[in-house]
Amino acid sequence: MPQCIRVVAAMLEKDGQYLITQRRPGGSLPLLWEFPGGRVEEGETDAQALARELREEMGIEVEVGERAIQVHHVYSAYEIDFAVYRCTLKSGEVKHGRVHDHRWVKWTELDKYQFPPADEKTLAQLLGLH
Repeated sequence: MPQCIRVVAAMLEKDGQYLITQRRPGGSLPLLWEFPGGRVEEGETDAQALARELREEMGIEVEVGERAIQVHHVYSAYEIDFAVYRCTLKSGEVKHGRVHDHRWVKWTELDKYQFPPADEKTLAQLLGLH
């Protein structure tokens, strides 16, 4: 049975646009776009993990709000339990510490970017909610 990884991501809105980040060229799922976030470490809550990941990856501080959506996705080598939370930017400017690039985009522009399969599932559901 593949390993199941708990992953959290931020739906961070500013001035009617949402933050998406591009994965690094040398990592898994290279150069695909996603809502920023990462793995939940043992002993962390989703909110703690999400705040830590955004601080480490981009140097921003956020307030984690309600869970917007949760999906389960099976990749060939592992599974992910993926939750997206509505977040508010508290401080900091986005830096490219552990991300290749970032964009602030409108909902209507999200389909112009290529997302990993698990993210595509959440996007379809989130766009339906929007």
